[in-house]
Amino acid sequence: CFGKKAFIESQPAGSVIMLENTRFHKEETSEDGAERDKLAKELATYGEIFVNDAFGTAHRDHASTASIAKFLPVSVGGFLMEKEVQYLEPIVANPVKPLVAIIGGAKVSSKIAVLESLLKNASALVIGGGMAYTFLKAMGHTVGKSLVEDDQIETAKSILAAAKKLGAEIILPLDHVCSDKFDAAAAAKAIDSLDIP
Repeated sequence: CFGKKAFIESQPAGSVIMLENTRFHKEETSEDGAERDKLAKELATYGEIFVNDAFGTAHRDHASTASIAKFLPVSVGGFLMEKEVQYLEPIVANPVKPLVAIIGGAKVSSKIAVLESLLKNASALVIGGGMAYTFLKAMGHTVGKSLVEDDQIETAKSILAAAKKLGAEIILPLDHVCSDKFDAAAAAKAIDSLDIP
């Protein structure tokens, strides 16, 4: 729908128009802020108010989540985001212990601040998803061809050391289901060990 401003403006009041997925545009996730801003400026021409209700992606510095807010007069969080904050704020501001936090995702790099913040208050952190393999590798385990951020190994080590110092337990996967290639049709194999060949 990009470049279709005239079409959008021709629609009757109350119409709903869905734009294509912004992930199809390289500018959405570009490292170049000027490129992100270019897409964000175009997106901003389609409205007057920006409402971000995607809590799970709000931390991303993308054109459609962060940059766009610079180009509209009103940018707010939606009701779902408000609800998430209402549930999380007491845990961060005044935690009741014992507190166990579960965090996952592919990358340690996008969760460093969250991990460090949770570590201050949590009795235990359960780390799952792809990021667990960066921690397992930092602990000296073999992780096969699992997703690992090698540039975050030292960060993982410092988080592990901080947890030990604070008396917080870091809980990682004890076993795995693997395959020899990243393919839905690949045969799965259970690995009953911390280490993956």
